[in-house]
Amino acid sequence: MAISDGAKVTIETCLNVRKGERVLVLTDDSKEAIAQHLYLASLNIGAETILAKVPDLLRDGQEPPVSIARLMKEMDVVVITTEKTMSHTAARRRATRAGARIATMPGITVQMMDEGGMTADFKEIRRSIFRVARKLRKSRILRIVSEIGTDLRMDITGRAWITDDSGICQRKGDFTNLPAGELFICPLEGSASGTLMVDGSFMERLQEPVKVSVKGGIADRITGAHDVVKELNKGGRDARNIAKFGMGLNPNAKLAGIVLEDSKVLGTVNIGFGDNSMFGGSVKSSVHLLGILNKPTVTVDNVLIMKEGELKA
Repeated sequence: MAISDGAKVTIETCLNVRKGERVLVLTDDSKEAIAQHLYLASLNIGAETILAKVPDLLRDGQEPPVSIARLMKEMDVVVITTEKTMSHTAARRRATRAGARIATMPGITVQMMDEGGMTADFKEIRRSIFRVARKLRKSRILRIVSEIGTDLRMDITGRAWITDDSGICQRKGDFTNLPAGELFICPLEGSASGTLMVDGSFMERLQEPVKVSVKGGIADRITGAHDVVKELNKGGRDARNIAKFGMGLNPNAKLAGIVLEDSKVLGTVNIGFGDNSMFGGSVKSSVHLLGILNKPTVTVDNVLIMKEGELKA
């Protein structure tokens, strides 16, 4: 079996695996073929590599078996390629605290590995993320508009831009989600207001835009996308919280209706709904959904950052 380009980038560039290191590639039935490429790429470096498989997880955040959790803590590097995410499990957090470098790839596809987001130059993405973040420090008011009717304002005063999604995970205890390439921030609760026209994806690729009316930081009304409405209704008011603003900065990522890659597509922005406690907010919810907007114009404190999807910062 030939080693895919995405597997080599993951092992050699993102995680900087070195000869003799202990590496665990953890997968499930649905992602075993991709895991085999990662396993071979790690062996090719000369790392002491283990490929382990668990049954398909039933839900995001489900803990792995105790034996796997213990093994994760003993590794120098852990790569998790499963359909459901293990990013927020106690097992992942404990392994990170123990010093393992960990990359999770929930929902990764062959297309992403062969010609999509995992084939990007992650060192250049990291430089781009930090360059833009420096220009946005101490920003206050963010506005998104689009030709099809988006006009949303939010207050980001005092909130930090999060730059840890560049895909470079090379220090002890580092953690990333791959494919990477996003800069994001959590707006102040209750501050977002206006209209969103989500035209990229919202749980799936969209054929028609979804209109979201926002008042007092809450998605007050959603027109279309019945599956999204159903999911948000499960979590009550907190699930409709405007939780996040993100900018995609990965030039190789492609819009596919899979949030793992959609949120990284260069020329898009994404708005998160529901839980924001994982990036500095105060709203805790079992729901965290992303709506992707194509080719928006973004200003921060009246300074143009993105015009119709083209980065200006």
